[in-house]
Amino acid sequence: MSDIQLPIDFESQMLSLLGKQEFEAFKSAVNQSPRTSIRLNPAKTFSPIWPMSPIPWSENGFFLEERPSFTLDPAFQAGAYYVQEASSIFIEHILKSLQIPKGIYLDLAAAPGGKSTLLSSYLGNKGLLVANEVIQSRAQILKENAIKWGLGNIVVTNNDPDHFEPLEGFFDLVLVDAPCSGEGMFRKDPQAREEWSPDHLILCSSRQKRIMDKAGALVKGGGYLIYSTCTFNKQENEEMIHFLTEEFAFEPVQIPLDPTWNIVESQVETPDGTFFGYRFFPHKVEGEGFFVTVLKRPDSASSQDPGRIKDFKHPVLKSIGERDEKAMESELGFEGNGKYYSLNDSIFRINWNYFRHFEKISQHLSLRYFGVELGKKQKNDWIPSHEWALSTLPKSGFSTFETNLDQALDFLRKNEQQIPGLPLGWVLLTYQNLPLGWVKNLGNRLNNYFPKEWRIRM
Repeated sequence: MSDIQLPIDFESQMLSLLGKQEFEAFKSAVNQSPRTSIRLNPAKTFSPIWPMSPIPWSENGFFLEERPSFTLDPAFQAGAYYVQEASSIFIEHILKSLQIPKGIYLDLAAAPGGKSTLLSSYLGNKGLLVANEVIQSRAQILKENAIKWGLGNIVVTNNDPDHFEPLEGFFDLVLVDAPCSGEGMFRKDPQAREEWSPDHLILCSSRQKRIMDKAGALVKGGGYLIYSTCTFNKQENEEMIHFLTEEFAFEPVQIPLDPTWNIVESQVETPDGTFFGYRFFPHKVEGEGFFVTVLKRPDSASSQDPGRIKDFKHPVLKSIGERDEKAMESELGFEGNGKYYSLNDSIFRINWNYFRHFEKISQHLSLRYFGVELGKKQKNDWIPSHEWALSTLPKSGFSTFETNLDQALDFLRKNEQQIPGLPLGWVLLTYQNLPLGWVKNLGNRLNNYFPKEWRIRM
């Protein structure tokens, strides 16, 4: 990797942050190629064959010795793992070490979905995650990744932070991975270096304050706020702690660290006590630049309950009656705790325990996806959706067929194919026992139901 030219003002900033000797080590590290890392989906059984080593602060994260072609790996397309930068997987350690209570979570700037899928795994069937993205095109990528992850506990929304105002005090955890100047991405992203300037840094800081001015109020009493950036400077990091504690009542949270991880803890003195930030430098850790802080709302802060909506009304969403729900749960072999809605003739399912929260959310936010889309029901027959195929819900009424690599890739490319020995009717194709999607074998031809917009073009 050729030497990276760093902006002069950035070099001055880092010299004052690190000192001359350490800055040289930092500069050398920025010129090294970053390591590829993945996080496994614990809800899907998958045994990678690549040489890997564990990321020390994660149970499910691993460094790969070399970068394979993820696009051409059917297991990746099936949601068996997510390609995620190692430093940001530290969120997993925060959740588990603090034993943050499960419930209703919000990822306010969620695309492409690395942290959302991590939160989804942590919540399992004991919570609901609102994964929000402001930019519409990026919300589509977020939706795809939520579908591939398959747990059915994500609501994808496409809203500005201002739109969340009616949901103040509603969330047990709010995560904001804020848009930032991207200093931590300099070795991976040449554009981040070109866009950097002291003026851009000030612009990012003011944008972050606008977002956090809304986000801080969304955390309920006793809940947690996680703020992170992929940048090094204090304006976008420690100064945000000062801003938050001036605007809202928060309590400090210290995260337990193993000293061998070489994560740098900083302390921020405020009138409300000493708060903590955690910085990842590429010359100290195997990972990109990252900063994170955790703050706790006092128990006395206001909390909002979802309440009961007697007659749920929505412009496009229709709640399905309890008798029909029970019949569907039984017919499909599910656990009996599903709440069902119809949207454009398609049936969606979410966990019954959180339907009141979902209905409250749906009154105020622009929904892009939620729970698991099961498909359409025509008389007694299901036309199953791709979303159901990739979900962890049972598919007990359907035949399955285990493909080899070539068959799996032909399916994912939507190539014309004949598969010897395939049963007639709807068949769920799998690869290494991971569901890939549906085909319908009509005897004389095979219909491929893989989404056209997802197909592999390589």
